[in-house]
Amino acid sequence: MSTFWTSVAALVPSIGVGVLFYFAMRFIIRADRNERANLARLDAEEDAREAAATASKEPGVAP
Repeated sequence: MSTFWTSVAALVPSIGVGVLFYFAMRFIIRADRNERANLARLDAEEDAREAAATASKEPGVAP
């Protein structure tokens, strides 16, 4: 039984580092996804503002 616990003690640090890596990558990927979604929303709002500004100008006048 002593060899079992020795083996477990040898694997615990590797498993711990793997779990930390998993959560770090999960955080990075979620942050990137949220940033891309927010940038897309801001771009859409900017495009809508530009379209509204263009539509309110006199017809026949180039922007």
